[in-house]
Amino acid sequence: MIYYLLVPLKEYLSYLRLFKYITFRSALAALTALVIVLIFGKIIIRWLQRLKFGEQIRDLGPESHKAKAGTPTMGGIIILGAVIASILLWGNFSNHYLVILIVATVLLGALGFADDYIKSILKNKDGVPAKMKLLVQFLVALGAAGAVYLFPSAKEHVTDLFVPFVNESLLDMGLVWVLFAMIVITGFSNAVNLTDGLDGLAIGNMAIVTVVLAIMCYLSGHKLIAGYLRIPYIPDSAELTVFLSALIGASLGFLWFNSNPATVFMGDTGALALGGVVGIVAIMIKKEFFLVIVGGVFVIEALSVIIQVASFKLTGKRVFKMAPIHHHFELSGLPEQKVVVRMWVLGIVLAILGLSSLKIL
Repeated sequence: MIYYLLVPLKEYLSYLRLFKYITFRSALAALTALVIVLIFGKIIIRWLQRLKFGEQIRDLGPESHKAKAGTPTMGGIIILGAVIASILLWGNFSNHYLVILIVATVLLGALGFADDYIKSILKNKDGVPAKMKLLVQFLVALGAAGAVYLFPSAKEHVTDLFVPFVNESLLDMGLVWVLFAMIVITGFSNAVNLTDGLDGLAIGNMAIVTVVLAIMCYLSGHKLIAGYLRIPYIPDSAELTVFLSALIGASLGFLWFNSNPATVFMGDTGALALGGVVGIVAIMIKKEFFLVIVGGVFVIEALSVIIQVASFKLTGKRVFKMAPIHHHFELSGLPEQKVVVRMWVLGIVLAILGLSSLKIL
């Protein structure tokens, strides 16, 4: 909105040219989202408390978690609301990649909201039926991947498969790429949801991953830099930096309330949407396997659940004391705060490893 109001006036007031620059708008988007969360966070948390949107704690979980019962959930509306409000102010909506990302965020957020509502208000611990939830996720992923496939920013790269530390495309996946992209989006949507089990764990690692993806979006959208680094040049990706910067600001603001002891949980409302966002950004900038590295904490959490379920069904034995793996560490004697901070450290190390894949000759 502000972009369209002020940029045309740059001919009369030269300093308004600043609003044309992605770096400037990204900084303002991050600050705007952060301020919105800090100002309205307490108000929304009190509103959620009055409506009794409380978290239900599993009986099989760590004993220390029982004290968290009743803590407001659905806090993802704080994050998503701040991001959307910020991007409405600072985004350039002539960029169709940005529009795709916003629509997918709203749809996945609505799915998560429905799941949280059924669990908290209707007292159905299963929430939206698993098959229905997965179907909606796949449909949203199909819409996002299909839009990127039909209206690509860089036609020569849209179905190419790239992997870290290799500067050339491995192969052209053709139409199969759409299915691959759907799996990436849905997989990360659920991986973030599984990780959201300890105070600050998911949102802290989300902030780390988002910072790296924001850097990659900016680099990929700059023709000279992309050429120098030998990464795919995706012209429309630079504008995604503004969206991701808003998400960084909102994530940091939410961490203010979600750090131990948490006064609010983001619930499926936030987790499903945020996981889907990073998946969609990854397919847009051809960084699907790059995301597996920098989002490694989420991958590990999801794999621990897959391994646990597969092992129990095949052998009747469990590999971990409890899945996802963060609960295994808790039941092994590690305090919750230590598990979270160590997961953050691992996330930072993986982020550095991912960035180190740039400019490999």
